[in-house]
Amino acid sequence: MEKIEFLAIGDIVLDEFIRLHEASIHCNISKENCEICMKFADKIPYEDSWVVPAVGNASNAAAAAAKLGLKTALVTNLGDDKNGEECIVSLKSAGVSIEFVKVHKGAKTNYHYVLWYEDDRTILIKHEHYPYSLPDIGTPKWVYFSSVVDVAYPYHEALVDHLIKYPEIKLAFQPGKFEIKLGKEKLARLYARTDAFFCNKEEAEKILGLNGGTDIKVLLESIRALGPKIVVITDGPRGGFVYEEDRMWQMPIYPDPKPPYERTGAGDAFSSTFASALCLGLDIETALKWAPINAMGVVQEIGAQKGLLTLAKLEEYLTNAPENYKVKKI
Repeated sequence: MEKIEFLAIGDIVLDEFIRLHEASIHCNISKENCEICMKFADKIPYEDSWVVPAVGNASNAAAAAAKLGLKTALVTNLGDDKNGEECIVSLKSAGVSIEFVKVHKGAKTNYHYVLWYEDDRTILIKHEHYPYSLPDIGTPKWVYFSSVVDVAYPYHEALVDHLIKYPEIKLAFQPGKFEIKLGKEKLARLYARTDAFFCNKEEAEKILGLNGGTDIKVLLESIRALGPKIVVITDGPRGGFVYEEDRMWQMPIYPDPKPPYERTGAGDAFSSTFASALCLGLDIETALKWAPINAMGVVQEIGAQKGLLTLAKLEEYLTNAPENYKVKKI
């Protein structure tokens, strides 16, 4: 069997998007701590709904890598229900191998509700508690680990043990909500074994226990001190920032051809495209140029995968990029 180049590990879900048009957003003066509000104890009409199978940080990353031409597989858990069957069909369609997908008899597949208002979303999440065990994954070129439910621990430690046994495997780590909740101390071995780390600015502040508004250079240096060789932090309209060895870079966002339609999966697209470029043997500056383009493509469509680009299309956008779309050393 052909060697796997990009192996994603993490929970998989179905997202049901519910498009709202009777709601309001309330924020403090700094535009943080925003809340979505709807009438209580009322019947609230919605515009439409869509079900998107086989999503989640890891499966989104697998789909992105496969679209860019990498031999890709996913390690995940499913229930033996109709939703699980839909996820299997979707993964196969995306070119992702299901050899490490475990189906649990009598269990449900993870199902999330995405309340979509204007161009952003609030997600109602529920993760099933499967019996997590790491299969014999062999020696893929890169492992991309992201987002399993917190009760899966010490699944994370089993992964680290495997990676220590096979030091030639590169690790990309994109902590999800539950990894952040577990804390950097509990996952110290995982951070220390990471080759490329990904999160956004707000997540970095939570991981480090720092206040909002912390300087991006401080965040890069502090995450790097936990062990990752390459640290990538995104900061919304300011773009992406990278720290590796003694060098820091900033990359602007790629201009949207039209206003963003729906933002789910933009961060996953950025992180997995960057990791895919490294897996293909490309340098950090090239990875930084690729990542915002795939993120731009994703926000033009519903869900985290429909807007993912092929390598040819990504390179077309790069060829036609505006003059100021350049990597800047900081």
